[in-house]
Amino acid sequence: MGLTHANGQVALNELSLQVDRGEQVAIIGPSGAGKTSLLRILATALRPTAGELELLGQAPWRLSGRRLQALRRQIGLIHQAPPLPPRQRVVSAVLAGRLGQWSLAKALLNLVYPLERAGAATALAQLDLADKLFEHCDQLSGGQLQRVGIARVLYQDPALILADEPVSAMDPVLAGHCLEILGNAAQARGISLIASLHAVDLALAHFPRIIGLREGRILFDKPSSAVSPADLDALYANEQLQARVAASPVPPAVTLHIPRC
Repeated sequence: MGLTHANGQVALNELSLQVDRGEQVAIIGPSGAGKTSLLRILATALRPTAGELELLGQAPWRLSGRRLQALRRQIGLIHQAPPLPPRQRVVSAVLAGRLGQWSLAKALLNLVYPLERAGAATALAQLDLADKLFEHCDQLSGGQLQRVGIARVLYQDPALILADEPVSAMDPVLAGHCLEILGNAAQARGISLIASLHAVDLALAHFPRIIGLREGRILFDKPSSAVSPADLDALYANEQLQARVAASPVPPAVTLHIPRC
């Protein structure tokens, strides 16, 4: 499978990948490696320009419009920066996870009077956000917004969870806690979880399978226990950057003077 953008840039090249039901996979790699593009293809937000994609037993781009929408409703996508309206209340943001399953009348009513508030509260409580149920999204920090995005997908109850840097705005302890919640939810439901992560330590600690992506190609695909320092060195090697750093003069130290009160 491959993806070439309209400007001719190759984002993904000759990818061959299979993820079985119930697997939990982390995709790691340097910036620009193609991690987000791969997740967008899996979410059917992008169509590959070469090769075939089978998702949940179906070929998305061979489906009718209605059946494609039905497939998309089975996919839960967690964004790095959740697309939540600033003045939307948290309860409505979480309940929106099931908009695709509701009638138009129920969806419109939910905007005025949030339905199934207990379900939203339960999802938020798992992420220590129960007290934020009726706050507006613009009152939350970046890490809290990411947790709302996770709660939204947990409430959606999809057949596949995709997560694009879902904990990048959280401290390491909270990030690990949220990944554990996601992993436990996927395991309990017997569904697959595929996440892209910059934090290699979190990927190795919370995912049994690691895919290293570099320049749009899979550099390695192996159990987390088998990922070696050499694998990571090759994945993140940047000879041009290293050469520039080595040739750059050492900058002077920065000194901060704080007067006594």
